[in-house]
Amino acid sequence: MGISDRKEREKEELRDSILAAAKELFLEKGIDKTSIRNIADKIEYSPGIIYHHFRDKNEIFHALHQDGFMTLQNKMEVLNSVRNPLERLKAMGSIYIRFAMENPDMYDLMFIKEAPMDHLFDSEHDDWKEGGGSFNGLRMTIKECISQGYFEGHDSESLSYLVWSAVHGLVSLNIRKRCEVIELEKRNTIVQEGLEAFFKILDKL
Repeated sequence: MGISDRKEREKEELRDSILAAAKELFLEKGIDKTSIRNIADKIEYSPGIIYHHFRDKNEIFHALHQDGFMTLQNKMEVLNSVRNPLERLKAMGSIYIRFAMENPDMYDLMFIKEAPMDHLFDSEHDDWKEGGGSFNGLRMTIKECISQGYFEGHDSESLSYLVWSAVHGLVSLNIRKRCEVIELEKRNTIVQEGLEAFFKILDKL
């Protein structure tokens, strides 16, 4: 391995260490209490070293949210073998909700927190590729449903947005601790029961 190759490998290893430390701090302390300073302290480097790899904290959180989308996409790959588009759509909803409930902080970063989007809006490339790719998978499945006779009379784009909004709402209300208004005996099951109720509505469209 040449000197340039070794330096590039060391650069990538340090970048990975920064992200690993940032993720650990984020999951432990939350986004507001994760700083360049405490990330640097955790990896035992000066803060200046981090700025050689990331412009600011928002860029770090954008990189972390990219990892979250990659994990979610990997979980969705099991659906490639599901031929019935309506059943695939329902399975997408179940996987999405399971991921969110098992990873509430990461879901929060991916879909609720502003830091990753602030990085995009401050950069030259302001298109949200991660969210766009995820939404496109939903859009294509709904288009396939419509082509096979489901959801007659519905527009694929608006219906895709409705489906995403409904499923996102189910988990985000729970993650943000807004389910206290639900009857006590239903609070632990309301997300899953809400999803099942939504599926029944889809079956009738």
